Amino acid sequence: MRDLIGQLASMSGARRWAVVLWITGAVVASVSDTGAQVPAAPPTPGSPAPTANKPAPAAPRLVPLDEFGRGTPRGAVDGFLSATDRRDYERAAAYLDLSRLSADRAAREGPTLARHLRVVLDQVLPLDPSEFSREPAGMPDDGQPAGRDLIGRIETRKGGVTLFLERIPRDDGVPVWKVAAGTVGRIPTLYEEFGHGPMGEVLPAVLVETRLFDIALWQWTALLFLVPISILVAGLLVMPVGRLLRALSTRGHFPLAVRIAQDVAGPIHFLIALGLFHFARRALGLALAVHHVFLTVEEVLVIVGATWLLLRVIDVGGASVRKDMDGQRHAATIAVADLAQRALTLIVLLLGFFSLLEALGVHVTALIAGLGVGGIALALAAQKTVEHLLGGASLVADQPVQVGDFCRFGDRLGTVEWIGLRSTRVRTLDRTLVSIPNGEFASLQIENFAKRDRIRLHSTVRLRYETTSEQLRHVLVRLRELLYSHPMIYPSQARVRLVNLGPDALELEVFAYVRTANNDEFLSVREDLYLRMLDIVAESGAKFALPSQTIHWGDEGTDRERARAAEAEVRRWRAEGTLPMPDFPPERVQKMGATLDYPPKGSPERPHSAPTGHG
Repeated sequence: MRDLIGQLASMSGARRWAVVLWITGAVVASVSDTGAQVPAAPPTPGSPAPTANKPAPAAPRLVPLDEFGRGTPRGAVDGFLSATDRRDYERAAAYLDLSRLSADRAAREGPTLARHLRVVLDQVLPLDPSEFSREPAGMPDDGQPAGRDLIGRIETRKGGVTLFLERIPRDDGVPVWKVAAGTVGRIPTLYEEFGHGPMGEVLPAVLVETRLFDIALWQWTALLFLVPISILVAGLLVMPVGRLLRALSTRGHFPLAVRIAQDVAGPIHFLIALGLFHFARRALGLALAVHHVFLTVEEVLVIVGATWLLLRVIDVGGASVRKDMDGQRHAATIAVADLAQRALTLIVLLLGFFSLLEALGVHVTALIAGLGVGGIALALAAQKTVEHLLGGASLVADQPVQVGDFCRFGDRLGTVEWIGLRSTRVRTLDRTLVSIPNGEFASLQIENFAKRDRIRLHSTVRLRYETTSEQLRHVLVRLRELLYSHPMIYPSQARVRLVNLGPDALELEVFAYVRTANNDEFLSVREDLYLRMLDIVAESGAKFALPSQTIHWGDEGTDRERARAAEAEVRRWRAEGTLPMPDFPPERVQKMGATLDYPPKGSPERPHSAPTGHG
């Protein structure tokens, strides 16, 4: 120090001040690197003393100067991790208390112990330097004696092991922080359980110590090989099961086995391969942080695989039910099965989605609770959606129509092609596809033509007034014979009747039910009947009437001889006082009761005895 002062005194003024400024800057820089604070300068004479209202500046935090940065627990941990990251294990050994080892053993085994400790920490106890104290005295009020800080605790097969940092004097007496000697003594045991095992000692150092994302190079290689090997082994395990199911299906014991083997084999293969990869990957001894990442990814893949498997099972079950019911013509059960399949698919997808959120760290319970706050608004906004969902349920439950049915809904006609959870799709006669919300469709008046067991035939035959009564009887008899003898007509419900003497025609009603529910077949039968009716009318010599109006001149079209006879009979009634106008006398009506020849003479249906009297 005296030499330095003497040299400064011998220098010129400008040079002397330059050297002083350089030394000051170096000292300040060194103190700043170790986290030290420059102590406040003592008050000069004449400067004001601190007052009670103005707190005194905090005491400076003096950190011992140490080339390894071991003056604080944080500095020691940070230095150890940095040295091991660079694979400078000789420097990393300086952060271990090797005082219980001889100098030769410390120099020889220190780097190995440092490397093994880093491997153990990566595997089960990743460290964050920011969690350690920046104070030279360590963490206050942590329940540990002065000069000792807790690194962490590791659970082993034989119990828990606690790791410590201790503040011990350096060779020159300056206190620094190191990994406690007791902790160093447990490193071999911890490495034996949590280390790389024999692989870490046998493989070249470049494969063990070269890391990418905290995964050693040899671990990366093993992982890349594990993926195809797991898939191959899983395929070998699934293959015999598939053969067994095909054999059962071939022998008729389990006809659904082939469909199961085809549709479910994929997700089962995926899940088995994932399980094999999981157990093989655990044997690699990956770092704890990486292990947690792999666990999360594997959990997500398990959820995806399980969802995939459940969806396939639902598809197979739905297809099986539809096949069985289709053979038995249970259309209602098929519609229920379709809706149940869609509902189960939606439920499985929702469960899978929420499970994925939970696996990724999203608190689903809190999310659902948060959604409950806006439940009223959501319910109001979803009124129509809920209405349509309930409408779909009512369509499936009541079965007014089913897929494939031809129906009239409102004022439109069409064939139902799809009944969904929200809407129903109908193919119209114009071949357009109409999508109707279920709530609206269920409220319409629906006429289902596919539910008919027979189709009604109803027509009117109009004959001209020139047709004689005998001709008319001939036409009636032949038309009835036609309906009774036709194989596609229900004879018990067929009828042909003279129903009206219209303004311009004699009207005959033809009514019958055709033995079919198929509209195309009905059209064919009706066409055949109409053609035969034309032949019957033609054979009788009668003519079909067209809408017309007749104008008569004078007494044209009047039979004068019969008219005079009718007028004479009315005059006779007047003279005798027996004109039954405006009403027939009751005794006359009683006398006339059941005197008419009905059924007509010659009819095989004449009753054995006719009732008498009025009734």
